Amino acid sequence: MQDHDDEDALNLDPAFAAQFVRADRRPPCQLYLISPLEVGGAFPDRLRRALDAGPVAAFQFRVKDIDQHQAAKLAEPLQRICADADVAFLVNDSVSLAKRLGADGVHLGQGDGDAREARTILGPNVQIGVTCHDSRHLAMEAGEAGADYVAFGAFYPTSTKATEHRPELAILSWWTALFEIPCVAIGGITPANAAPLVAAGADFLAVSGAIWGGDEAEAVRAFGAIPGMQA
Repeated sequence: MQDHDDEDALNLDPAFAAQFVRADRRPPCQLYLISPLEVGGAFPDRLRRALDAGPVAAFQFRVKDIDQHQAAKLAEPLQRICADADVAFLVNDSVSLAKRLGADGVHLGQGDGDAREARTILGPNVQIGVTCHDSRHLAMEAGEAGADYVAFGAFYPTSTKATEHRPELAILSWWTALFEIPCVAIGGITPANAAPLVAAGADFLAVSGAIWGGDEAEAVRAFGAIPGMQA
C-alpha cells in the first residue's frame, strides 16, 4: 500500500485539465480577496471601493506579528464593510480571533490546527477553509474533517508569502470532478493568468497583490471579465 506522499507524487494527466468541463450545477468561479498585511489608514476605503466594483464572495483578514487586541481593532471596520456588502469575512490562521470577532469563517494553514477542532469552537455555520498546497491527500483529509473549502497553490510565483508547492492545473479538475466541496486556487493570480485556473475548475480565485498592488476597482472589474467568472 502506498503512503500519501507516493500518491501525491503520481502525476495527474495534464490533459485532464484541458478536457475538463464544468458541471452546470456548479456556480461560476468567484473572487476571494485576501488583505495586504497593512490594513490601517486608507485601507478601509480601498476595501469598500473594491467591493463596490464587482462581485466578491469573500474577504480574508490576514495580518502578522500583532496581538489579538490590535488585530481585532483593525478588523472591526473591515468586517462592517464586508457585512454591508454581503461579503463573507474570514480570518486567517486564528480560530480564537475568528471567535472573538464572530467572523463568518476562518482559513487554516497546515500548522494552524484541525478543522474538526475549529468546528467545535466556532460552531456549525462558520466557513472553514484549509490550505492543502499541492496535495490530494491533504485535501481529502480536510474534506473528511469537515472543511467547507480546500485551497490549492501557489499556482504562480507570488511575493505575498514564501511558497514551496506548485500544483498542476489538473488538481483543480480532479477535485471538482470528484467532490462537491469547493476548491480555491491561490498564488500569484492576476487577471492575465487566471483564465486557465477558471477553465480547470477553480470555484474561487484567492487574490491579494493583483488587487492591492494597483487600482483595486479596476482589478476587480478585470477579474469579473474573465470567462467563467461570476459577473
